[in-house]
Amino acid sequence: MSNTHPHQVLVVIPARGGSKGIPFKNLKPVAGRSLVARAVEAARNAARVTDVVVSTDSPDIRFEAERFGARVIERPAELSGDTATSESAVLHALANTGTRPEVTVLMQCTSPFIDSADLDAAIASVLGGADVAFSVAENHNFLWARDAGGTVTAVGHSADFRPRRQDREPQYRETGAFYAMRTEGFLARGHRFFGRLEFQIVPAEHAIEIDSIEDLEIVRAMDSRPESTGIDVDALVMDFDGVHTDDHALVNFQGEEFVRVSRSDGMGVARLRRAGIPQLILSTETNPVVTARANKLGVDVVQDVSDKAAAVTEWITANGLDPERVAFVGNDVNDLPAMGRVGWPVAVADARPEVKAAARIVLQHNGGEGAVREICERVLAAQPAAQPAATAIQSR
Repeated sequence: MSNTHPHQVLVVIPARGGSKGIPFKNLKPVAGRSLVARAVEAARNAARVTDVVVSTDSPDIRFEAERFGARVIERPAELSGDTATSESAVLHALANTGTRPEVTVLMQCTSPFIDSADLDAAIASVLGGADVAFSVAENHNFLWARDAGGTVTAVGHSADFRPRRQDREPQYRETGAFYAMRTEGFLARGHRFFGRLEFQIVPAEHAIEIDSIEDLEIVRAMDSRPESTGIDVDALVMDFDGVHTDDHALVNFQGEEFVRVSRSDGMGVARLRRAGIPQLILSTETNPVVTARANKLGVDVVQDVSDKAAAVTEWITANGLDPERVAFVGNDVNDLPAMGRVGWPVAVADARPEVKAAARIVLQHNGGEGAVREICERVLAAQPAAQPAATAIQSR
């Protein structure tokens, strides 16, 4: 986010805690990032944006927004109900930011695929003379309606003429993702549409808006953008059962438990340790095998933990790490809070569906069957020293 641009541009992201359609919708993850986080990142990555504010009534959303670098305006109860408009949240934010930007952007975090370049282009349109520039997608569909008498009629086209798609002038569908507005005009009108309007056309794949659970599942399926092989982090935190093990245990007649681990995983941990990457095994288990395995591997361990999120935050702080550059590998629902505290939540291949949905990366290997080796190799692949070695191997 640029702070040197001559024009002040404020992005306001309304994000209520409640939602009738999807409970806690704005905190739902898509590829390891909550909808709030994705919106904040898109805004902060736009070159012309100088300030990003999240308007919310939720302490959890406040925490998430601040974690990703946004300021937070606490929205009062009278502006947080189902009937409250997005405009009311933006007007309240403007009244409480202490600034009067030239351009104000209303951004909806229910649009998870906002491209920062499109946002920048809309802002440029307003700075160039438009009063409002908003996101739209081209629509070539034939629309129909039923009138009050029940008769079906064509909308915007003739029922007896079917031109080819390339011969039809496109119409444009409002996506709801963002609205860049000249601030003075918005304050005078109190509404997002006024004066000279301009389209900011976005790709159809960026135009989806999440209003239902079905929409959320579609978005999660769509977000298959490939990550690079390497995972560029400074530290690695791992659950034990279901990550270092296959989540099974052998129990003898005395009640003693035995677990199965992978020697290949051990080699991966050793290589990562030699590269100077801090590692932590974090577990709720009381079985001493957890600490025994961690000691053998030569990595930090915290077990018998009731609050994984607090434990991982404490370890990150103690080691002076940036949580955005830490990976956490989990497999079950009790890992979700801790996964939310790092920039790289990772799931093993056989993780619970909820964990996969929250993960930024889903590994190809199951827990106890090479998952740890895989994450270690991917972290090593992103290290600067790994690049020449890889080149040398390929040249042999």
